[in-house]
Amino acid sequence: MSKSKKTKVSAGLSIRARKAVAYIVLVILSILCLFWFYVLFVNATRTHADIQSGFSAVPGGNFWNNWTNLVTGSQPILSGMINSILVSSLCALFSTYFSAMTAYAIHVYNFKGKKFMFTFILAIMMIPSQVTALGFIQFMDKLHLVNTFVPLIVPTIAAPVTFYYMKQYMESTLPLSIIEAARIDGSGEFRTFNKIVIPLMKPAIAVQAIFTFVSSWNNYFMPALILKQEKIKTLPILIAQLRSADWLKFDMGQVYMMIAFSIFPVIIVYICLSKYIVQGVALGSVKG
Repeated sequence: MSKSKKTKVSAGLSIRARKAVAYIVLVILSILCLFWFYVLFVNATRTHADIQSGFSAVPGGNFWNNWTNLVTGSQPILSGMINSILVSSLCALFSTYFSAMTAYAIHVYNFKGKKFMFTFILAIMMIPSQVTALGFIQFMDKLHLVNTFVPLIVPTIAAPVTFYYMKQYMESTLPLSIIEAARIDGSGEFRTFNKIVIPLMKPAIAVQAIFTFVSSWNNYFMPALILKQEKIKTLPILIAQLRSADWLKFDMGQVYMMIAFSIFPVIIVYICLSKYIVQGVALGSVKG
């Protein structure tokens, strides 16, 4: 065998070895990530006494009892699910749409104070929500908006992190020549944004919609301060109340069942939007 053929064979073996190692590492990481979900669903099928006795990889037979006790218990689980879906969906919609609109305005238009406005929006990212929580609650109380979903949904219109991501994505995927061509053809600004920019931004919108949805879905701090009536509370509040129940009435099986029940909408949202994420990664690799 000639030297060149030996080099090609060794190179091929090296590539196959690297691929094999990469796949093995990915499989191990996937198992580690999914293992805790498996434990969650297994514990949702076990009794409180079984969970207290230790770990088990085999599902139990108490699934239906845990579900029945959860639904018929003191916590309004179904209304909490509806409230969480409503709040999280509207937060994801408003945050991504208006952040994309703000990023479009700063990316496309040239006006005085453009750099200052961009810097100011980024500076707001450094302010934790806990710092302004007290003043925000007092302001909402004066507006008589406590015990409503408005304080949880409307502020997501101003999302600096989402705006920054949209702005960076536009710089790589939205050439100004497209906007100029649309204007020459007589397209208005809102029509250009909704018909041209939004379709081009689908991968970025999908990514930020998932992040915003999950963040709002898991949010406990602000809803716990705003929502006091049982019928409008979201799932994180109900889970915390279930965990803080009286020790004699505390049922770990119900807690695991409620947590398992609460993550299904997040999984569904990710499955529905994952194809746009893959498109975004592919687009980025082609441009790179």
